[in-house]
Amino acid sequence: MIREREIIARLRRIATDPAARGLLDDAALLGDLVITHDSIAEGVHFLPFDPPASVGWKLVAVNLSDLAAKGATPAAALLSLTIAGDGKWEAEFIDGIEAACACYGLPLIGGDTIAIPTGAPRVLGMTAIGKAGANVPGRDGGQAGDRLWLAGFVGDSASGLAQLKLDRDARGPLVEIYRRPVPLLAAGQAIAPHATAMLDISDGLLIDALRLAEASGCVAAIDLGALNLSREFIGERGDSLEARLFAATGGDDYALLAALPPRIDPSTLNLPEAMTMACIGPLQPGPAALKLSYRGEAVAPPETLGHEHDGQSAAPMVDRP
Repeated sequence: MIREREIIARLRRIATDPAARGLLDDAALLGDLVITHDSIAEGVHFLPFDPPASVGWKLVAVNLSDLAAKGATPAAALLSLTIAGDGKWEAEFIDGIEAACACYGLPLIGGDTIAIPTGAPRVLGMTAIGKAGANVPGRDGGQAGDRLWLAGFVGDSASGLAQLKLDRDARGPLVEIYRRPVPLLAAGQAIAPHATAMLDISDGLLIDALRLAEASGCVAAIDLGALNLSREFIGERGDSLEARLFAATGGDDYALLAALPPRIDPSTLNLPEAMTMACIGPLQPGPAALKLSYRGEAVAPPETLGHEHDGQSAAPMVDRP
């Protein structure tokens, strides 16, 4: 069984241009442009019965979240669209694309369309281009002594997905967050000038924190008790250690994880008024690793830290988006 990290390791032999940043990040840096590409697949990132407009919105949002993690300003996008059937699904999907692009000031400048057999799973892609700021943090700049700050909530999307798997007609704020994530562009632009490393939480906080630690050559020490959990999440799943591990591994959050020097106080930054940030632990010296605690006690990392594509992606919606 081939795993995502094995494929990426092979691709590094090709992606030798400095713009690729060693494929250690979710975006390339080409001159003053930040470029990212994300794909979403039916049955992997969205449910077959999700409203097509919400799928279109989600495709834009997940790409803009990568720009947010680099502190970039959206500039343009290209769309890869599969077409099947009578076109009704595609028309509603494009409505969602249009709404999200209008909301975030993202011009659509091109792309590609291909026809697929009726009934085949849809795979949709977008390339988003952003204008870089003065500092474009990767994953590899974190230093021992930096503090890890979480901007936004974790666990809401995975909880919304769990509701939909029990009842395809489920409604409410958690389902809405799963279907229509919000990229934290303004927060990313405020944090990026001061961050030594930053990424968005797409595959799960724990696995993404480990990726940051591996790229930076540090230990990521995370206090699970410090995680940002929304009222809606706590109302649905509670506030136990089990609930917090669910939130930390569920993925599809599109919150931001940033390593900031100790001298930086995020409360002094020009963050959006409603933005919630929490210090969830430090980066520590030592071989790259993940260390967890809860209420002062060590916690063994769970067997599954988050989502990693492993070649058996036909039905990962059983576990997560």
